[in-house]
Amino acid sequence: MTTIQKTLRDSAAMRWTALLLLALAMFCSYIFMDILSPIKDLMLSERGWDSTAFGTMQGAEVFLNVFAFFLIFAGIILDKMGVRFTAVLSAAVMLIGAVIKWYAVSDSFAGSGLETWFNENLNYIPVFDELGVSPFYEGMPASAKFAACGFMIFGCGCEMAGITVSRGIVKWFKGREMALAMGSEMALARLGVATCMIFSPFFARLGGEISVSRSVAFGVVLMCIALIMTIVYFVMDKKLDAQTGEAEEKDDPFKISDLGQILTSSGFWLVALLCVLYYSAIFPFQKYAVNMLQCNLDLIEPAADSFWAGSKVTIVQYIIMLIVAAAGFASNFQKNKTVKYSLLGLSIAALIAYCYMGYMRQSAEAIFAVFPLLAVLITPILGSYVDHKGKAASMLILGSLLLIGCHLTFAFLLPLFSGAGAVIVAYITILVLGSSFSLVPASLWPSVPKLVDAKIIGSAYALIFWIQNIGLWLFPLLIGKVLDTTNPDIVNGLKAGTITAAEAAVRYDYTAPLVMLACLGVAALIIGFILKVVDKKKGIGLEEPNIK
Repeated sequence: MTTIQKTLRDSAAMRWTALLLLALAMFCSYIFMDILSPIKDLMLSERGWDSTAFGTMQGAEVFLNVFAFFLIFAGIILDKMGVRFTAVLSAAVMLIGAVIKWYAVSDSFAGSGLETWFNENLNYIPVFDELGVSPFYEGMPASAKFAACGFMIFGCGCEMAGITVSRGIVKWFKGREMALAMGSEMALARLGVATCMIFSPFFARLGGEISVSRSVAFGVVLMCIALIMTIVYFVMDKKLDAQTGEAEEKDDPFKISDLGQILTSSGFWLVALLCVLYYSAIFPFQKYAVNMLQCNLDLIEPAADSFWAGSKVTIVQYIIMLIVAAAGFASNFQKNKTVKYSLLGLSIAALIAYCYMGYMRQSAEAIFAVFPLLAVLITPILGSYVDHKGKAASMLILGSLLLIGCHLTFAFLLPLFSGAGAVIVAYITILVLGSSFSLVPASLWPSVPKLVDAKIIGSAYALIFWIQNIGLWLFPLLIGKVLDTTNPDIVNGLKAGTITAAEAAVRYDYTAPLVMLACLGVAALIIGFILKVVDKKKGIGLEEPNIK
């Protein structure tokens, strides 16, 4: 009798362990990506950054990916060196960038010779200044400049990690539960955003003493954990290859010769433009959302001796958030209707409890943390719908409409409410925006293979990611500049000393930046309609199901 030797990936426990290692690494990177976003007010009051400095630093994350084409190099490294080496390398690069960013905002940096050097240098970058795309500017605080340098390095590793994790999932789950694995990885990564919103302010204010570097140090510890996860994955992946005797699977490398075929496709350009417009209205907004809520909601800190002001409530609320996400996500995969609706009911009840606690805490960070929760719940539903029913182009249009409505609600409707009413409006709008965040990716990415030849799909994705990164660099910077330009009373008051940095941080009028983001949604909506017309004329099949 012939015995069939099983490999690690034949074991459900082992392949899901491999997924968990990769997903946890991405979870940690998503937390660090927005580690300063919920404490923008503290960066202004504690480090003297204005909105322009904050936005310039935040946009620096993808600067090297855009202008040094590191995104393309990351693909080449993955192709030449394989998944496991690139996974460890990406985690190491992210950790180096994270440590630099932590030192930049620490008390040790203030007054150091390095601070003096950054004050006196990098005020003018030839060519980049002439083109108006420099990652630094004269008068930019030294801590913001050095933090931007660290964030650039982190961004290189983060983008490398993103494409590596996807490739690793394919390797371990090909012919098995690949769609579920990718959906699970995305859900866990998005929970990193909520985790950041809750714990970054928690650590910054821990013990009643404000320290912004403590929040970033929390992120650095997580990046150390991410590196450990990738090293363990390295060992598992190497053992798998030893069992199978196979060389690592590699994607086709990005080829310049592919550009002609890709760039002459009208469908490709429509999807690429829709991608950059939509994501530019979401990810840069995340970096300012908490401060926007602080400026629009009449939040009153609870009494210092109350449960709602203590540290325990943060842990309790986070546990409830995990119940919302886990129960809602799991409900999608239950065939037993009783179990399915019981889990869904538990998720909804936990979500209501979470929202109540956020209101009682009077915390803008806890309020915005609901953003990814609805996305975690409905992403599998939407993905399955596109697979079996189609309507991808229609879903792109619906996602753009929701995006426009949410940003205009934040701009004009939210300021009309006060107290509990304003918090309810904020919660509903944030949850709807989160659902929009699911609609577009669920329909956008599966559409690309229908627009370009299978032989150049890797090159097409690489080019779309590069175009997307342009928006992710530009719009955090633009939002910061627009904020300072449209709030001259705050800028002048700070210079004259008539208002404190702490007062200024929560008095910004966000109307203009929000209208700008809504305009991105309008442009995405127009392109969505054009894409639907092109699909109908050319028979691309965007409205058809993926599974036939």
